[in-house]
Amino acid sequence: MANSEKPKQTFEQALEELEKIVAQVEQGEIGLEKSIDKYEQGMKLIKHCRAILAQAEKRIETINQQDRPTEEEG
Repeated sequence: MANSEKPKQTFEQALEELEKIVAQVEQGEIGLEKSIDKYEQGMKLIKHCRAILAQAEKRIETINQQDRPTEEEG
């Protein structure tokens, strides 16, 4: 695996990393270039989290559809 590739993070791991990035940027102790790098990293994490949430939503919809009684049963 290339150095730039990371194993996929769980939602919780990505959110924790995003919170750390926000804290670092808010503290204002890093320079502009580093802040931009952190912003880019944060946007990737947000995209990853949104994808996980979208998958979870689809899964929940599928479960709900399976649990609905058919018109014949109802």
